[in-house]
Amino acid sequence: MTTYEVESIATVVGGHTRVQDDYQGGVQSVIRLNEAYPLETLQGIDEFSHLTVTWRFHLAQPEDVQLHARSPRGNVRWPATGTFVHRNHRRPNQLAVSYPRLLSVDGRDLLVTDLDAVDGTPVIDLAPYFQEMGPRSSVRQPAWPGEMLTDYWRDAAERP
Repeated sequence: MTTYEVESIATVVGGHTRVQDDYQGGVQSVIRLNEAYPLETLQGIDEFSHLTVTWRFHLAQPEDVQLHARSPRGNVRWPATGTFVHRNHRRPNQLAVSYPRLLSVDGRDLLVTDLDAVDGTPVIDLAPYFQEMGPRSSVRQPAWPGEMLTDYWRDAAERP
């Protein structure tokens, strides 16, 4: 297999303090750009409403990876699906992509909301979200993701 070495470009500061499956909404956090990058690398980003953020499940362990079919969240009501049908830390590279809303920019700090990463998460890549680069046609998916993620973006303040 080919391997790649990547370095984080930023770090998540604040926001979620522990890993949770649901109630990810309404939490503000900061994506702080590493000092190695000049401020000029963020020029113009404040004109966008959303970001595309690639980040690493840094609290996961290599032994968390599961290369077999299993029911999402261990719920047998949902069909067993393969490793690459899940969007969690059990995939080989333990990476995630999120689309938080950009609220403001202050120097190296990007204030965002609805970022489902925890405090201290390394950010591997960052870009504005371009609508034109989203899906070009209707999105199709089975019913189980909608059932499983009913409360995913529910406001964190509503957590029971």
